[in-house]
Amino acid sequence: MKAHKISDSVHAVHADIHSDERFEGIWPIPDGVTLNSYVVRGAKTALIDLIKDWSGSVGQFEEQLASIGLSFEKIDYLVLNHLEPDHTAFLNEIRSRNPGVQILSTTKGIAMVRNFFKITDNLREVKTGDSLDLGDGKVLEFFETPNIHWPETMMTWDASDRILFSCDGFGSYGALGDRMFDDEFSPEEHAFFEGESLRYYANIVASFSTFVKKALEKLGPLDPAVIAPSHGIVWRKNPKEICDRYAKYAGYNTGGPLEREICVIWGSMYGYTKRGVDAVVAGIEAEGVRCTFRRVPDTDLSYVLADAYKAAGIVIAMPTYEYKMFPPMAHVLDIFERKHVTGKHALRIGSWGWVGGAKKEYDEKIPPLKWTCLEPVEWQGIPTDEELSLMTERGRELARAVKGE
Repeated sequence: MKAHKISDSVHAVHADIHSDERFEGIWPIPDGVTLNSYVVRGAKTALIDLIKDWSGSVGQFEEQLASIGLSFEKIDYLVLNHLEPDHTAFLNEIRSRNPGVQILSTTKGIAMVRNFFKITDNLREVKTGDSLDLGDGKVLEFFETPNIHWPETMMTWDASDRILFSCDGFGSYGALGDRMFDDEFSPEEHAFFEGESLRYYANIVASFSTFVKKALEKLGPLDPAVIAPSHGIVWRKNPKEICDRYAKYAGYNTGGPLEREICVIWGSMYGYTKRGVDAVVAGIEAEGVRCTFRRVPDTDLSYVLADAYKAAGIVIAMPTYEYKMFPPMAHVLDIFERKHVTGKHALRIGSWGWVGGAKKEYDEKIPPLKWTCLEPVEWQGIPTDEELSLMTERGRELARAVKGE
């Protein structure tokens, strides 16, 4: 595979990762993920962002660098926008191969280079407004964008070609193959990557939406012609699309509009809670509101999180288990708090066997989520016709709330 030309002085190199190993050790990547880096050439050469040695990534990089007459040994500058190990784990190997390479990052980034990787020489701290002159008219500028999604992060700007190297900002899951640019994919493929960018955002970035909004405001005046993230598609035809998408995602948990749909998250031990779910859904569907369905623990939390994050309505359906919440649902709510899945209209239902108890634990968990909760419905054993009718009406109430009625 060859490096991908972005401009006469800029090339993208990437590794497609196909692995059973989870992203960040948590999130599944059944369709892979990319690790993207960028070569910028003036009189001297900079490599923006790095990789970890993962599923043949090093060999893929070496092949693409060689296609433009480069190698790791020939890089003059290594710009580290973000120090998470998927972008830096190969750093010590680079330094052993190329002892003279100068490493640039923010003050907090350079501190991590020293403390995490034990590298102490040829380091340069940069801040917003600083630049790196590569010669021959090629200058890179730096913008600190803290907490997207670690505190040391920054983005790098090539003003002459109007390319924004955004690292984890504007990223997505999904391997790309021998294509990298947005104008190389079909509408159907873009629909897939849109889903994977939402899942990536909900999994990785959602806790930091306030900082995403600040970064969008800071970077907006640049009006980039190309957005080049470190995971996923490089946007050269319509970079505004991914900017708008991230602005929408950031709004989902910071007071912006949510999607007028309901995410039904349910677990059932013996089928009795499922009967209640069916009754609630009948009410929702009668109001014409779209539902997504995620059963726990069968569905990986990565997908539950993505659907719930964007939805205006939530149904939490679970039985009491040993005096408390059904354990997989307790884990869901823990992650919802960590990822700030806030501002929903919510309905909780569930059955119990010899005694209830889920209500107490649930009520303790949800205040940080700032949900507007309908009156819950609980029942013992098999639901009666009256209880099923009540749950259908609760479903209708929830759907009307989502519609704003």
